[in-house]
Amino acid sequence: MPIKNYSVLKGRAIDLRRGSGRSPHYQVLVNDGTDLYRIAINVESQDGSEVQYEVVPHFDHPLLADLPNRASGLHPLPSRPGGIALDYIRGNLVQPGDLVPLPISAPGPDNDLNEKIGQYVQRAMADEEAEIYAFGQSWGPEARKRDQYFGFLPGHGIHDIHMNQGNPAPPAGKPQFFRDNGPYQDGGIIFHFPRQRQWVAMFMKFQSQAWHTDDKNAVPLDLQGSGPPSDETTVQPGVIGRHHIPTVAQPDGIVRIVGALVNSVETPERESVTLLNTAGQDVSLAGWHLADRNKNRTALSGSIAAGKTLLVNVAEPMQLSNRGGIISLLDSRGVKVHGVSYTKEQAATPGRTIAFRA
Repeated sequence: MPIKNYSVLKGRAIDLRRGSGRSPHYQVLVNDGTDLYRIAINVESQDGSEVQYEVVPHFDHPLLADLPNRASGLHPLPSRPGGIALDYIRGNLVQPGDLVPLPISAPGPDNDLNEKIGQYVQRAMADEEAEIYAFGQSWGPEARKRDQYFGFLPGHGIHDIHMNQGNPAPPAGKPQFFRDNGPYQDGGIIFHFPRQRQWVAMFMKFQSQAWHTDDKNAVPLDLQGSGPPSDETTVQPGVIGRHHIPTVAQPDGIVRIVGALVNSVETPERESVTLLNTAGQDVSLAGWHLADRNKNRTALSGSIAAGKTLLVNVAEPMQLSNRGGIISLLDSRGVKVHGVSYTKEQAATPGRTIAFRA
């Protein structure tokens, strides 16, 4: 069963508390112009392991087109594709190799999660135009209970500000976390600094959470087998480092999307995607697919030679919208091998191929 009350909170950061103690969370007090809320951000796993994180200091993604027009306050979100609900995997928000573990605190500057989060929260507090968007599970209002950190009444806010899928089944994981798995319900923090025209995104994941999950329930995939694990299956956590070498068990990046012609000048329009094989041998594309933001697909065939690129023409029902979108590459098991996103601005020039970081 997915988490309850998946929501986004928009407002101004006005106070903070650093994470510490037995169940450490970084606490942020938010004002939406009428009410107060608390954001509780996990900075350490319950088992004491370090949280994996990524900060994107110049975040650019099609979901940003809808955020500025959203009113301040707490808003329920439907967990489905095509909207602003976060899904690290299906929304191509994060490359797994960019998530790195970091301690809650450590000697020295800018080397722990308290400091990484704090530098942007404090910057947002000092900027009257800055806004914070928190995605996660909401609680409250608790009419008779003051907030335990900031003392406001009624207490309410948002937590689970991290990936909310891929939690392992018992006995490897705890039943309550396994039941929280679901697609399009991930947590995260996005800061908007209008004066600098800058968006900053912060994504977090527990090391126990698998990266590859099934589309229905977002439970860990058994990549050595044929599908989602049973309740008794133990799946290794999906920790993928910066120097990851793709394998059958962790195929991420063996073939990458390096370019896309979204806004064609031809009539009828011919959209295309350019793939790069990073492996030292040919890779068969039999049974592979490209997919768009709405999960419409183009079937692939043949193979791609070692170290070579391949231009693939997009076929209906898949479409690459000129208003921004995402492109995912799925192998024959439906496992995502690579994914990218592009914005309306990147697609604005007719005939221009968008280049993505390999």
